[in-house]
Amino acid sequence: MNKKCFLSVISLVLLVLFFFGCAKEDQKMKPALESITAEELSKDVEILSSDEFEGRAPASEGEEKTINFLKEEFQKLGLKPGNGDSFFQELPMVEITAGPVTKLEIKSGKKSMFFAYGDEFVGVTLRVVEKVSLVDSEMVFAGYGIVAPEYNWNDYEGLDVRGKTVVMLVNDPGFATEDPEFFKGRAMTYYGRWTYKFEEAARQGAEGALIIHETEPAAYPWGVVKNGWTGPQFNLTSEDKNLSRCAVEGWVTIKTARKLFESASLNYDEIKTASAKHGFKAIPLGLKASVTLKNKLRQSKSNNVIALLPGSDRADECIIYMAHWDHFGIDPALEGDQIYNGALDNATGTAALIELAEAFTKLESPPSRSIIFLAVTAEEQGLLGSKYYATHPVYPPAKTVAAINMDSLNIYGKMKDITIIGYGNSELDDYVEAAAAEQGRRVRPNATPEKGSFYRSDHFPFAKQGIPALYTSSGNDQVEHGEDWTLAKKEKYTAENYHKPSDEFDPNWDLSGAIEDLRLLFRVGYKLSMESTFPNWKEGTEFKAKRDADMEAAKK
Repeated sequence: MNKKCFLSVISLVLLVLFFFGCAKEDQKMKPALESITAEELSKDVEILSSDEFEGRAPASEGEEKTINFLKEEFQKLGLKPGNGDSFFQELPMVEITAGPVTKLEIKSGKKSMFFAYGDEFVGVTLRVVEKVSLVDSEMVFAGYGIVAPEYNWNDYEGLDVRGKTVVMLVNDPGFATEDPEFFKGRAMTYYGRWTYKFEEAARQGAEGALIIHETEPAAYPWGVVKNGWTGPQFNLTSEDKNLSRCAVEGWVTIKTARKLFESASLNYDEIKTASAKHGFKAIPLGLKASVTLKNKLRQSKSNNVIALLPGSDRADECIIYMAHWDHFGIDPALEGDQIYNGALDNATGTAALIELAEAFTKLESPPSRSIIFLAVTAEEQGLLGSKYYATHPVYPPAKTVAAINMDSLNIYGKMKDITIIGYGNSELDDYVEAAAAEQGRRVRPNATPEKGSFYRSDHFPFAKQGIPALYTSSGNDQVEHGEDWTLAKKEKYTAENYHKPSDEFDPNWDLSGAIEDLRLLFRVGYKLSMESTFPNWKEGTEFKAKRDADMEAAKK
């Protein structure tokens, strides 16, 4: 046999062995994959989003029902408590409820304008005090409110905002210019997130911080802001009672902003355009803001739910599947339906944890590494549950192989594709691509990176701690109807149901695509659980240095 023929035979043998290995692995996974069904997923979504669970608000009767339901379901599957001898990880929180009769007063010389709470502005304080006030606080427009050395950008350069109220645009300059070489173009950076803007304003010493809401750059309508920022607000407690935060943090509508700029003899659109260019300087508005927030304080506690499937021979290493169980609870001030059932967001992801847990118990032998099922609280209040776990981990970060997050599953049927939010960030993309290929699907990056979805869900606190984190979303290319149809459906949901009482379970949902996605995520987790290597962030990603340092320290 000549050399060429010999190599061909070897290649053929290796190919046969590869497919034999894949077939053998698929056979092992078959009972597990088949246990993930639309019928069971639908049943649990309907239960979790029923009126009986009262909208699943943290620190409520709805929480007790939710976390005990999850505990019982995990126990039925034979899973062990994931936090020592408990299924729960308790978070110390404070609930702050601002009085509803509040107006924002803006003075221009001797003239005063008043803006109604809820419809024209919203404001809260994270300070754990019964009353805060802005009194004739000088207002300064600080562009996007960003300090980003890597982009040579500083909206606060030469600016002293101590004791003043900063007014800022939502998103970042890249969105406005659509220049892919500037920030990240339309793809939102962390600097575009409202959470960052308020944190930076506090670091600069501002007493008040207001973000101008516009639907397109914010990625959601004013109603989402209104619903999320009125009523009880939760936060983690801190030693300084959050006195390092601004006294007032809030939003104003675009209509309100235009009135403010007009009273300051400024053209809002011209200033907005100039704000996205290098060399922009902050502008004192010549206006003064006054508002008083009277708070009702309640020290409270909430819980993450943690269940454990121990690994066989690398049990100290783990893969985490996660989803947030909470929603907005009940709002007695609403007429008609007062319950935020949160069916899609995120009873679907919470129910998915149960489905995946059952699937792993169907394996003939347990995986090599441990599998953790983590249902976190207070996502809707600013990723509080995931933030708490990430900074108070039960399982060491250096031993945590990956975190796989699920938030709002696919209710529109099977897709030819699947989306990775933050595609290109980590080596976990390779695992998704392999699993997608098994289903005859393709992987695509997020079609709307300008919405900043990578920074808006529970995987992000894990990423900040260096743990490779995966967040997939349903694809857009629906098998029968195509992409435009799917995008229209999603836009309709955002406009009509997102963070509203109308987000209710619908027995007519087509969950076949959700089942494909869950089976794909099972494949990803199973493969990770049977390996000895650790995936990492890719070069140039802001989370890689933290991961590398943790892994190096663990070797010592």
